[in-house]
Amino acid sequence: MSQKVALVTGGNTGIGKTIVLTLASEGFDILLNYVVMEEEAIKVKEEVEGMGRTCTLLFADVSNYEAVESMMEKAFTAGRIDVLVNNAGITRDQLLVAMTEQEFDAVINVNLKGTFNCMKHAARKMLKQRAGKIINMASVIGLMGNAGQINYAASKAAVIGMTKSIAKEFAPRNIQVNAIAPGFIETAMTDKIPAEAREKMIAEIPLKRLGQPQDIANAVAFLASDKADYITGQVLVVDGGMVM
Repeated sequence: MSQKVALVTGGNTGIGKTIVLTLASEGFDILLNYVVMEEEAIKVKEEVEGMGRTCTLLFADVSNYEAVESMMEKAFTAGRIDVLVNNAGITRDQLLVAMTEQEFDAVINVNLKGTFNCMKHAARKMLKQRAGKIINMASVIGLMGNAGQINYAASKAAVIGMTKSIAKEFAPRNIQVNAIAPGFIETAMTDKIPAEAREKMIAEIPLKRLGQPQDIANAVAFLASDKADYITGQVLVVDGGMVM
């Protein structure tokens, strides 16, 4: 088989960046999608190339159907996509009574429709390959809900349902589709949480600590590997034991 290639959406910062670097260290060439912070995307590209792997930057808003179609055409021009990681996501937290329609729609459009768009436009050629893996980023919030995050919870619960459905559609073509549900992960976003709220959050985690981006990247690397060839339609929860 030719060199394996992974496309990671939102791969220039946070968990996405760690996923990109981990997959590159595992021997994947990288297609890195981003929509903001181009300077960070260029830095990640340089890091990947420093490992001896190739990295192609793909600018596209995943919530835009036509933009994703164009991105996938460019991606497949270079050859094939063996692994698609739908990592791009946003939050617009607010209690229901204060949440605007725009805040609800923005999260659904990126987290849910963005995942649909990427799978839809990657599917045609991945199915022709008769091999591949799709890894969707869900969340424990999609499993248990959370006050002030009805838009986020709805989007991630829907991603899980979509993952299971697509897994059944694609299984006959030897394409495995799984989701990862991270718990509370230490990122720039959680760093902004007030100390008291942060301590309360940690107290709810059986392992008594926040997860690291590398914990999620390790799970992605496993599902992207040949070791996960007989796993499909599953949700791998990486949360320190929050949801049991």
